[in-house]
Amino acid sequence: MSGQNGQAPAELLSANNITALFDSVDAFLFDCDGVIWKGDKLIDGVRQTLDVLRSKGKKLIFVTNNSRRSRRQYAHKFHSLGVSVSEDEIFSSSFAAAMYLKVNNFPQENKVYVIGGEGILEELRQAGYTGLGGPEDGEKRVQLKSNCLFEHDKNVGAVVVGLDPHINYYKLHGEMGVEPGHGFSILLSNEKDFLKSVWTNSDKRYNRYGTLCIRENPGCLFIATNRDAVGHLTDLQEWPGAGCMVAAMCASTEKEPIVVGKPSTFMMEILSKKFQIASSRMCMVGDRLDTDILFGQNAGCKTLLVLSGVTTQSTLQDPSNNIQPDYYTNQILCMPIEC
Repeated sequence: MSGQNGQAPAELLSANNITALFDSVDAFLFDCDGVIWKGDKLIDGVRQTLDVLRSKGKKLIFVTNNSRRSRRQYAHKFHSLGVSVSEDEIFSSSFAAAMYLKVNNFPQENKVYVIGGEGILEELRQAGYTGLGGPEDGEKRVQLKSNCLFEHDKNVGAVVVGLDPHINYYKLHGEMGVEPGHGFSILLSNEKDFLKSVWTNSDKRYNRYGTLCIRENPGCLFIATNRDAVGHLTDLQEWPGAGCMVAAMCASTEKEPIVVGKPSTFMMEILSKKFQIASSRMCMVGDRLDTDILFGQNAGCKTLLVLSGVTTQSTLQDPSNNIQPDYYTNQILCMPIEC
């Protein structure tokens, strides 16, 4: 029986089909949030499963859309959770943003404004670029009053937007301070206030520093690390993802971004060259249909959905779902690889 788009329904991974999958691939690509960990808690069985895969000669690569950390910071997180992973095995969307600029010969004298975390800024520095913004702009405030012109850096040639828990109206446009009685309140003290403001004042708020750079600096690039709507930033629940910040930029600039994270295949192009492994000999393991699984399918990989993160079995099997992985399992602990 085929799915809505002609794809065969996903097979439950079992001892009967694991050998066919295992023999057909040389490398396993793992998403991290919802697959390896939830927040700062390692998912049961991850360490043992990765150890067995390595012992059987499989290459392991970790491909995450979460841009809050650099590859170095992710390697540290793995080690803090008792999992040995090298920096070279990690491909984050923060790294992808820097690599996109590098492979497209972005001038090093141009600056990059960052709506996102320290991970993006660190990867930009490693690639030889000057990044502005990031967490330090999280404490800045805008000024709304008559005849107030906000000056932005005319040397910004790219704006990179990723997950930013410290998003505020300054990043979305302006300068420090707000005068009493001038328009609506825009002092956003934390993520909760920002998210509340999005729902109540969406069309009014989406102007920002990044917007000015994109709209007024000739040729300024608009790069999104990813468009994930939600993610497992803690172990107990999902939180708004980078897609919320990217949507704000799309509204205020009236432009669509260059997306470097999943499901874009840009990261696949980079890692395929690095490891010299054909994508047809890889299996993408993830918890999201619209990013992880679609990324694998777009690149020609085998795909394995784990139900330990965003996607539920009911979502997978809903008749309206048109993205079917090759296989699915509850979590990577359930990969019967020793059978």
